[in-house]
Amino acid sequence: MDVVLPCRDEARALPGVITALPEGYHALVVDNGSTDGSPEIAARLGATVVHEPRVGYGAAVHTGLEAATSDVVCFLDADGSLDPAELPTLAAPVLAGTADLAVGRRVPVARGVWPWHARAGNLLLARLLRGRGLDVHDIAPARAVNRAPLLALDVTDRAFGYPLELLVKAQRAGWRVVEHDVSYRERARGTKSKVSGSVLGTTRAVRDMARVLRQ
Repeated sequence: MDVVLPCRDEARALPGVITALPEGYHALVVDNGSTDGSPEIAARLGATVVHEPRVGYGAAVHTGLEAATSDVVCFLDADGSLDPAELPTLAAPVLAGTADLAVGRRVPVARGVWPWHARAGNLLLARLLRGRGLDVHDIAPARAVNRAPLLALDVTDRAFGYPLELLVKAQRAGWRVVEHDVSYRERARGTKSKVSGSVLGTTRAVRDMARVLRQ
């Protein structure tokens, strides 16, 4: 199964993430303009590497989806904050045909790993989704989904709004969406989240996602 890892300057984290993938799960690293040698490191570790010059989370994720060849595709951040060993549990309902989309609900394993500003923005957006009838509690970067239906869903956001647009369109399409707890831990030493790493990053992400809700 392909695991899409959107990547921009994650050289410190990639070895731990790629080597922790369970048997049968293959890393598909989408380089999004790294300058720290991330693509070369990923290739040496056996990952498939593709390049997406348009900077943006959604752009990297969509390019990975197009490059994937497995029927079910997983998505995971490449910064080491999520445990690849939990992917089989997350993907199980999709593989079994009991869900169309499985998403992770991040559970911090220690204090301070999820800054207050990022958590507050996430809680607000999840509450708005529940108000629309989708029972989720996180706009998380961990998910498993059938590749062909996701392509057909036509998610168009190429920035931070991609995960939210995916959930909104999945709900409108009547998809069976399940949520499963996933461990959320400290990122690899020396890495910094593009979203939760600063109030500005979180503000930009919430702005992109709010635009999706207005569509």
